Amino acid sequence: MRFDYDVIVVGAGHAGCEAAHASATLGADTLLITIDMNKIAQMSCNPAVGGIAKGQIVREIDALGGMMGVVTDRSSIQFRMLNRSKGPAMWSPRAQADRMVFSLTWRSILEQTPRLSMWQDSVISLVISDGRVAGVKTALGVEFRAKAVILTAGTFLNGLMHIGPVKIEGGRVAEPAAHGVTEQLKDLGFTTDRMKTGTPVRIDGRSVDFSLATMQEGDDDGHKFSYLPGVERTLRQRPCYTVYTNAETHEILRKGLPDSPLYNGQIQSIGPRYCPSIETKIVTFADKSEHQLFLEPEGESTTEYYLNGFSSSLPVNIQFEALQTIPALRDVQLYRPGYAIEYDFFDPTQLHHSLETKLIPGLYFAGQVNGTTGYEEAAGQGLIAGINAALSVVKPGETFTLARDEAYIGVLIDDLVTKGVDEPYRMFTSRAEYRILLRQDDADMRLTPRAAQIGLAKADRITAMESKRAQRDSLIQYFSSCSVSPGDVNPWLESIGEQPIKQSVKLESLLLRPAVTIESLSSAVPSFGQFIDNNIETQRRQEILEAAEILLKYQGYIKRERDNAAKLHRLEGLSLRGKIDYSTIKALSTEARQKLQHINPETIGQASRIPGISPADVNILLLLLGR
Repeated sequence: MRFDYDVIVVGAGHAGCEAAHASATLGADTLLITIDMNKIAQMSCNPAVGGIAKGQIVREIDALGGMMGVVTDRSSIQFRMLNRSKGPAMWSPRAQADRMVFSLTWRSILEQTPRLSMWQDSVISLVISDGRVAGVKTALGVEFRAKAVILTAGTFLNGLMHIGPVKIEGGRVAEPAAHGVTEQLKDLGFTTDRMKTGTPVRIDGRSVDFSLATMQEGDDDGHKFSYLPGVERTLRQRPCYTVYTNAETHEILRKGLPDSPLYNGQIQSIGPRYCPSIETKIVTFADKSEHQLFLEPEGESTTEYYLNGFSSSLPVNIQFEALQTIPALRDVQLYRPGYAIEYDFFDPTQLHHSLETKLIPGLYFAGQVNGTTGYEEAAGQGLIAGINAALSVVKPGETFTLARDEAYIGVLIDDLVTKGVDEPYRMFTSRAEYRILLRQDDADMRLTPRAAQIGLAKADRITAMESKRAQRDSLIQYFSSCSVSPGDVNPWLESIGEQPIKQSVKLESLLLRPAVTIESLSSAVPSFGQFIDNNIETQRRQEILEAAEILLKYQGYIKRERDNAAKLHRLEGLSLRGKIDYSTIKALSTEARQKLQHINPETIGQASRIPGISPADVNILLLLLGR
């Protein structure tokens, strides 16, 4: 047994798994420490990955060489592409997963990763030497040494669960909380606070009358998360179901409010605004007579269902009584009630964009300890922290960061380190000013070359990306150069309610019509369909056709957004750190001086995004830099 490593990762949740895998893959001897090796990558809340903006993050993780997309595809029991009625910048993949298969698949990947070791234990303190991190100490009395440590403790730091008046210490149901690390970091000067999140009841599907629920099937068109060929969905696909609360449900829930930890003062920490508990919904939206709930299967064959939308910390009897008022759940049996959980987090403005802490060199934070929520946000941070921790050892002085126009992960991390958090942070498409550039269809084109430069993307991923690009570009070239005559397409255009053409036109111009797609054109024009069959890889046909169609239909919008991003990049290239003593600049507002001193931004661009920094303040900074 060894006790010295290059990198230690504390916690094997979604952030920790990506961090450990990336670190070891980049050549750093890595140790992953977790309280329970049977709970690796546990889906603590809903058994799903992806969703609005979150699905884009998962595809970015995959494009960079991370594993969340692969694991999700291998454990998926339903896949849907959300927002298909909107533009492609809003399309977001989402999958239901078998939570047991998800965890086992992640464990198998970690166990087969060279240079990666695991240890089951709880970390109680960090080892600090000469002002930088040097390792960790565990509850079993073992001291491991390392050049870098990544803290991905999730909800375990002083975790406290609430079910009505009942309070139970723990990071998850039946799992102990972690103590000691927060207290040590506070003594070292870190700012910390408490956040709250929650999870719904788990239901025995055998007690549900599904004839009184609305079935929601998944897509069956070949979409998946991973860009790698050969990674397919093989598990039995299962439907979800929707039900609704009613006035009687709400009346029972209101009866329980005096015993709700959220409303009687028992919980004091910050909760999520966008994913409220059911008791918060009936208070905030008192005029609503019903709320939609989703019954989501927890696995390929299990009878356990997750009731999405019914997060609660109300007493068990109130939760049970309220659910019985929903017709499909009148005979409901629970596996366990919903609960709220409070936990420690650290102000993320204490981090560099590499996710290394400013106070302690070699120490990195990722996941919910940074004030975020969601598997996908955690995994994205874990990947970046793992990359940078490994690079600090194998390529000292080199860091890996993503800009806001490169990735949703870049938006996520820049928001955290620049703006901080006042509630659990969740990614939305509206947070990204360049979302037309950050589509889910081309994350591989954006990010796989970046990952290849540092050695995280391997040959199979690079080959798949280059093959896809060649086929996509061949298709675009064909559309741009090939003409079609009125006789070829007018009967078809009229059949779909489109105006006929009067003379031969390029296929590209036909595709600009909203009702026309590459797939429909390939059926209408036999020669074009033959071109696709002969030149497009069958296994990835849908993905390649969509990528080409999006670039052809939206090329004007994409170019305009690239031009806008290029203009703002000039500000990102103007370095600030260490060049100005903000406290002496009286021309800056007091708020600006205080915030610039606290954040200490790397560049003018980052300074311009700090809340409270005005355009006039930015102009003053530019003048001070001689611009």
